[in-house]
Amino acid sequence: MEINTLLNTNSEQMPRVIVGMSGGVDSAVAAYLLKNAGYDVVGVTLRTWTGPEGEESRCCEIDDARETAKKIGIEYHVFNVIPEFEKKVIRPFIDNYLNGFTPNPCVICNRLIKWEYLLYYAKVLNADYVATGHYASVIKLDNGRYTVRKALHTEKDQTYMLYRLSQEQLSKTLMPLGPYSKQEVRDIAEKAGLGVASKPDSQEICFVTDGDYADFIENQLDGKVPPEGNFTDETGKVLGKHKGIIHYTVGQRKRLGISLGRPAYVKQIRADSNEIVLSTDDETYCRIVFCKALNFMGIPDPAVGDSFRCQVKIRYRHPGQYAAVEKTGDDEVKVTFEEPVRSATPGQSAVFYDENDCLLGGGIISEAVFS
Repeated sequence: MEINTLLNTNSEQMPRVIVGMSGGVDSAVAAYLLKNAGYDVVGVTLRTWTGPEGEESRCCEIDDARETAKKIGIEYHVFNVIPEFEKKVIRPFIDNYLNGFTPNPCVICNRLIKWEYLLYYAKVLNADYVATGHYASVIKLDNGRYTVRKALHTEKDQTYMLYRLSQEQLSKTLMPLGPYSKQEVRDIAEKAGLGVASKPDSQEICFVTDGDYADFIENQLDGKVPPEGNFTDETGKVLGKHKGIIHYTVGQRKRLGISLGRPAYVKQIRADSNEIVLSTDDETYCRIVFCKALNFMGIPDPAVGDSFRCQVKIRYRHPGQYAAVEKTGDDEVKVTFEEPVRSATPGQSAVFYDENDCLLGGGIISEAVFS
């Protein structure tokens, strides 16, 4: 059953729903659609971060959210979760980079900040559900489990970012934008007279407003970051000097600061030896990755030794490829792709989908195995 069918209910007493409002067009239209469907809608913005000059995170632009709520005619609240966001998202983000991983903080934030605190404030405000402007649909499967299904228009699908949500969180969640394209959402906002109708999408991590992750980390740590080290090839031959591992990510080709007379790509980041391995593009492909920090959604947690075939995405923009997923430990799976994948990046997520584009689960890539 698609939970979004609740939007069509004709019951006399419509549920109360908390809508997480970022100040952008997507959450604005989610709130507008729910209000028009008869829900008792309350807008909530979680203030997660403010910069040294008072700048707001792109996920909590409060003035725009407040104006949208006023235009729609709904109750609106702002709640401060800055200390929790610092502890659960920013510190792990920094620690991952220091250890040679490339994290995706949005994946962690969704479960540990957005849903956790939206649901907390839903209880405080006597609401039945929470809702967001994600492009996805909440589904209850025949096996009784909740999952999310890819958006109808896959170019905006955001299920990759949602795989860590718990069953309890999903059971209380509405996602009204699953059937819509981005242009349709903007058209709805424009016809409703919402000032955010043409507001551009955020392309960066919300708390790194200029997109420079290394500068952000250096500022947070007062410059106490990993020093320069060696670029090497796969044999260990030194090719030159890098400026510190936090400046690089697996698969990177541009802005390496080294000229080898041929295109060079980051294949591995070895934090223990402060080395960055460079290779040709062909040598960045692998068939096997291991994942930890698992979360299963559409299926129960498999037993050690169980395996299943599915589509696996190894980054947000990855189209997905078929692989065998085998449970190799209490919190580990081995993913064996049928065709090699490029630049599997430790710290990013591998997310598993069934034949109906529903999430089975996923985990964080701990290792890419090169033959």
